[in-house]
Parts: sequence; C-alpha cells; structure tokens
Amino acid sequence: MNVELVVVGKTDMKEVEALVAMYSKRLNHYVRFAITTIADVRNTRSMSEGEQRRLEGESILRLVNESDYVMLLDERGSELRSVEFAEVLQRRMSSGIKRLVFVIGGPYGFSEAVYARANGKLSLSRMTFSHQLVRAIFTEQLYRAFTILRNEPYHHE
Repeated sequence: MNVELVVVGKTDMKEVEALVAMYSKRLNHYVRFAITTIADVRNTRSMSEGEQRRLEGESILRLVNESDYVMLLDERGSELRSVEFAEVLQRRMSSGIKRLVFVIGGPYGFSEAVYARANGKLSLSRMTFSHQLVRAIFTEQLYRAFTILRNEPYHHE
C-alpha cells in the first residue's frame, strides 16, 4: 500500500520541514510514503474564504484517484488514541486499498466537494494547530502507528 500526505501550501518553518523529513524517512521503512504539496491559491485578497476553499479543493481532487481511500485531517473528525489510529491503518491495509491519502487543507478548511469525496475525517486534537505544524504532528503519529503495528518499542503505554 502507498500512503500519501497531500498538503496545501509550502511551509516556511525550517524546523517543521526537518521534522517532517525525519519522520518521512522513517516511514519509508514500513510503507511507500510521499508528500504532495499543492501550491497556495494566488491573489486571495479579493477572494472570499469559500472561493479559496473551492480552488484549493479543485487542486486536491485532481490528485485523488477514484480507488483511493481519502482521510481528511479535520477538526470535525474522529479523535483517536495512537493505538486506535494504528488499528485503522491495519484495517485499511488489510482491505486491499492500494493508496491511502491523508489531506491537510489550507487555513480555511475544505470545500464541500472535498468533504463529499472523503471516505473519513480524522482530528488530531480539539485544539487548533497551524496547518504547517500539523504536518509534523501527523507524520510523527503515522510513524508511531507503524511502530505500534510492528510491536516496536517507540510507543509506550
């Protein structure tokens, strides 16, 4: 199975980039993992939040195949413990899905078209994080989930 993280906009935080790179490298020991960055929408000053979400959504949907399982990282998603998230990954891998796509939206969330296409929603916390910082938090949790599935000593309960 391939796992892809789709993100809107580049990060300008070198520390976040370093953490994401470190966990991405570690993840590739377990699964083919890739990150795809969608360019920020340009000229947003004269644009409504809804219009910005719609344009970002169109870019996201162009990257998603019909057979992909798509999970949005969304504040209205299910909150899972790390072990529960690992179990979700195991079920997806066992189901024969070829590509599991996680999506981190832009600052205003997702368009209705993206919500309609998604197979599920996952919340990392009830707190709000910058969409840049979520990249590091999520790649670490993805790595943690694979170590849990392999019974490796990274995760402690």
